[in-house]
Amino acid sequence: MKYRLSYNLVNTFWLLAIQFFLLLSLYTLLRVGFYAYNIALFPNVGTGDFLRMLWGGIKFDVVALLYLNIVYILMQGMPLPFKYGRFYQKVAQWVFIITNSFGVALNLIDYAYYPFTLKRTTGTVFSQFANEENLGKLAFDFVWGYWGLVLLFIALVFVVRAIARIVIVYRPKKLSFAFYTAQAVLFLLVAFLFIGGVRGGWAHSTRPITLSNAGDYVRNPEEMNIVLNTPFSILKTLKAVQLEEVHFYTEEELQQVYPVIHEPNDTSDFRKMNVVILILESFAKEHVGALNKDIQHGNYKGYTPFLDSLIAESYTFSRSFANGRKSIDALPSIITGIPSIGEPFVLSIYSGNKTTSMAKLLGDEGYETAFFHGAPNGSMGFSAYMQLAGVRHYFGKNEYNNDKDFDGMWGIWDEPFMQFMAKELDNLRQPFFTSFFSLSSHHPFKVPAQYEGKFPKGPLPVQEPIGYTDYALRRFFETASKSSWFKNTLFVICADHATVSHLPEYKTSANSVAIPIIFYHPNDENLRGISDKLIQQIDIMPTVMNYLGYDKPYFAFGFDAFSADRNNFSLNNFAGTFSFFQDDYFMTHNGEKPLSLFNLKEDRLEQHDLLETKPQIADSLGRSLKAFIQQYNNRMIHNDLVAP
Repeated sequence: MKYRLSYNLVNTFWLLAIQFFLLLSLYTLLRVGFYAYNIALFPNVGTGDFLRMLWGGIKFDVVALLYLNIVYILMQGMPLPFKYGRFYQKVAQWVFIITNSFGVALNLIDYAYYPFTLKRTTGTVFSQFANEENLGKLAFDFVWGYWGLVLLFIALVFVVRAIARIVIVYRPKKLSFAFYTAQAVLFLLVAFLFIGGVRGGWAHSTRPITLSNAGDYVRNPEEMNIVLNTPFSILKTLKAVQLEEVHFYTEEELQQVYPVIHEPNDTSDFRKMNVVILILESFAKEHVGALNKDIQHGNYKGYTPFLDSLIAESYTFSRSFANGRKSIDALPSIITGIPSIGEPFVLSIYSGNKTTSMAKLLGDEGYETAFFHGAPNGSMGFSAYMQLAGVRHYFGKNEYNNDKDFDGMWGIWDEPFMQFMAKELDNLRQPFFTSFFSLSSHHPFKVPAQYEGKFPKGPLPVQEPIGYTDYALRRFFETASKSSWFKNTLFVICADHATVSHLPEYKTSANSVAIPIIFYHPNDENLRGISDKLIQQIDIMPTVMNYLGYDKPYFAFGFDAFSADRNNFSLNNFAGTFSFFQDDYFMTHNGEKPLSLFNLKEDRLEQHDLLETKPQIADSLGRSLKAFIQQYNNRMIHNDLVAP
């Protein structure tokens, strides 16, 4: 008898379970091999760190193996009797051997390829080699130069073949009702497990797993490559945006037009005050009465009475914009100074690049760092990003540990969670850098039962929970103002993105991304007023660092909003089209040519396209945009996102 194990009735499902476990074990060994082969490139990985990476890597191996074996799983899982035929099982075995040998080969290739790229191979490899005319010679050179890996591959193919033939599969003697029922139920169970496996979980707040989720298990971005596997990296980036290197300016010209290394002033005096960043879900500028006093003949009240009162004691801006349309775009923009161009940065093939963040810079200066988000830990990939951003403490639904305040959908209601945050801040060593991300002003747009009817509903469903979160913000400041750290703290309040609009002034391309950005310090009387200078989310990092008097060079794509220089610009990119703001003008641009041009000071509703009548303005804005594209593309491609 050729086979060692035999099961009846549900034997194809036993086969799948046993094979999947053995494949996971094989991928773990491949990960150990990848690390051992490139150990010199990971000098800071200790034994405990590596064991954590091995554990985290299982999640990514599950995804890769499910995708690679989708045909095989379907063949063995169908609740139909013909799958027990001898020829059918032979075909299934060959499908298993071929697909899994391919997965093994991809992992082994990165043993050798990683030292040259310092990242796992991604889906861009196909376009990278698409125009090579000597692929045969390249393949031969690889086989010749890495013959040891080729021999290892051959040996592992035999291992895969043994796994393919580990269990007898035969037709049950009696195809009863119990047989079909068991097969159908198990098939549905496999489908359920498959969906959760490829997404990285079953919770509605769980975004499909991506490369950046490997950040949950590492301290440095380059270590993500140990956690990942190559089939996963390729499958998840097949449709990824691949940037092209451009050279519109010489390096000297580029530093004059748009420098991204921020140098300290000679007179910088580093003031180690606390920093608290409050990011409010869907708080579009449209909802804030204090920032819309020119609407409806001055009668527009908005839905944020507390924020309105705080703005009177803060420094804010009449022209402030988000760099993205999704929550996932906001954190890199705000904390790291990196906007999402074409796709979210954390989902891009460049998410493993080494970056700078406020948390890292201030953490190196002795700051305690923390992040607060009331959703289940891991939701939205925030925990992974915060790990990479250098945040030491993560406070989520798990740490709150009281489900009586769970909203039933996303996480802990904003009011109790912000009170929890205020108390936890009392326990942090000063100075500290913390950030918070609200969640109650999110679909399905509910408020706690005890507050129903308390806040104006407005024409948009989001506006009632906006009122609730504004109230939660009021309660937070009431509590925080009694703490010793309060008067030595810079607060930054902004939205993650805008929302669907009701007012005609916000149903425009420019104002569809308009959000509030507010700086408040209880003891700084100079930090008061409203400026008409352009500001965007990526400007928050350099503004905060320069306000503190940070005395070392650092990298950020944004500008200092408190600087007297007004030659700055604001931008975002959706589906490949740039929205670009500079001076009084707003331009859309496809990266090659301008598409429209409006003077927002004179034409708020964007009714008069000036592209044909003022081409020189579009050319001027285009030169600034090209400087951004060159800095962004080239630095992303070459992993050059930190100060030298």
